[in-house]
Amino acid sequence: MNKRTQLALATALVAALGLGVTGCSGGTTKGAGGGAGAANPAAANDGKILGGTPVKGGTLTVLSNQDFSHLDPARNWTMPAMDFGTRLLYRTLVTFKAEPGAAGSELVPDLATDLGTPSNEGRTWTFTLKEGVKYEDGTPIKAQDIKYNVERSFAPDLTGGPDYAAQYLAGTEGYKGPLQGKHLDSVKTPDDRTIVFELKRPVAEFSATATLPTFAPVPQSQEKGTQYDARPFSSGPYKIETYDRDKKLVLVRNEHWDPKTDTVRKAYPDRFVVVMGLKGVQIDDRIIASEGADASSVEYSNMRPESAPKVLPKPDVKARLLAESQGCTTMLHLNNSRAPFDDPKVREAMHYALDKEAVITAAGGPALNEVATAYLPPALTGGKQADTLKTAPAGDPAKAKELLKAAGKESLKVSLAVSTGDKGRAEAIQHGLARAGVEVVIDTIDPGAYYDSIGDLSTTPDMTFTGWCPDYPSGSTWIPFVFDGRTIKEKGNQGNYSQFRDEAVQKRIDEINAMSDAKQASQAWIDLDAEIMKKAPSIPVLLERKPLLVGTNIAGAFGHPVWTGAIDYATVGLKDPAKSQGQG
Repeated sequence: MNKRTQLALATALVAALGLGVTGCSGGTTKGAGGGAGAANPAAANDGKILGGTPVKGGTLTVLSNQDFSHLDPARNWTMPAMDFGTRLLYRTLVTFKAEPGAAGSELVPDLATDLGTPSNEGRTWTFTLKEGVKYEDGTPIKAQDIKYNVERSFAPDLTGGPDYAAQYLAGTEGYKGPLQGKHLDSVKTPDDRTIVFELKRPVAEFSATATLPTFAPVPQSQEKGTQYDARPFSSGPYKIETYDRDKKLVLVRNEHWDPKTDTVRKAYPDRFVVVMGLKGVQIDDRIIASEGADASSVEYSNMRPESAPKVLPKPDVKARLLAESQGCTTMLHLNNSRAPFDDPKVREAMHYALDKEAVITAAGGPALNEVATAYLPPALTGGKQADTLKTAPAGDPAKAKELLKAAGKESLKVSLAVSTGDKGRAEAIQHGLARAGVEVVIDTIDPGAYYDSIGDLSTTPDMTFTGWCPDYPSGSTWIPFVFDGRTIKEKGNQGNYSQFRDEAVQKRIDEINAMSDAKQASQAWIDLDAEIMKKAPSIPVLLERKPLLVGTNIAGAFGHPVWTGAIDYATVGLKDPAKSQGQG
């Protein structure tokens, strides 16, 4: 399919997301477990820009309960770290417009002069870099630097990043990255401004793939291995002044960033200060009050569910709440690689045992969530999820007990690992499963370390609770990463947390990836979703919105639909920079 048609499809899908169908932070509900369509009281600022146009200058503070999982562009694949990194610290070949709603899904050139030129029936993609793009030390950004970062994404020590290069590039079997001096023949740089990617199959949406941090530049001279996380070399509008892990990150202007080469990033504040390690409710309370420096602050992670009563009934505070649909599905992943969840009947029982309504209550109620009934989020399925198993939102403990008894597992004891902020949801899962005789032992992990922990197969528990979001609006960015057994890694495992391996599913994934008609492929992904649901490797639980509070002095804030509802750091700033002086 040609590029124009593919982009039209992407725009249509995200337009659906922007109109209120829901993904990982999504939802309008009819009761606790209803479908989309009802008015959502929390979504008043969905698709809106808060605070007007920012004034240049001042210090914007980001209050966070965690450090970043990774800022190294070869390793950065979680939200909102990916949004933060690609909007402030480094640029990519292509990016998305900095606009709310459907307009935010539009691809625009970033370091490249255009969206790339396909040839060889979509198996070859060529990009030309803009003139005058520079790093923080004033040296020119070269095509070889982007090639080098793509190669770094294969290094076994640099875990956690997007897998698209490994999935798409030709001749990557056994490749272990450039740290030993070996390079990929399938990424060519005939000169300093030209980069050519040779793919193993046609990829119509490769322009969208080039928005990922993998396609940001890293000069080989700056290589620091795993230590690069602490000091990425800036190609964006800001550079790192200081970074005290788990405590504070300070960004200052990169004077060699030229806005004439960048149509997206506005770089309003003089400084960004990220204050880490705060309690979630503490962050909410500080921004609700907006006293002193907190008036010029935004929150990095979601508003806590228990803060909703302090916000939703108060019009002046609610007016500072963003609630964009995330476009993701949050799931309870069952570890299929070992007992008891290597038995499909036990997995099916878990679908009936879970009380999704209780999890919704723990997550802030139906104003901020709705029940998920399938894996693919509504933005990828025409606005409504399928309901293959037709389990009741509150579950069916009797049916679950019946299935467990048939499997010879009348009582179970299993482990569940969650991020610290998800403890309330975990307890709701625990109580629901207990009704069917399933005892759950909960392990809470610091958010900054969560994905590294559950991505290590030697420490992966029986169950994990996390979401998956499309990197761009295509089923090809969802099902292959979550349910293709060939993507599973011993360390740095991402997406397939259930460790689901099924040859029939893998064969169908390959067949859909080979389709040239995007409409046909979209329907095929939906049909495959239903087939995988019957095998029950994971349980879809929630569609959420991303509730984010901003201070009274914040301007230009909106939840970006592609960045899963996170604040777009490309355009956020302050109403009155003078009120932020001395902050951080």
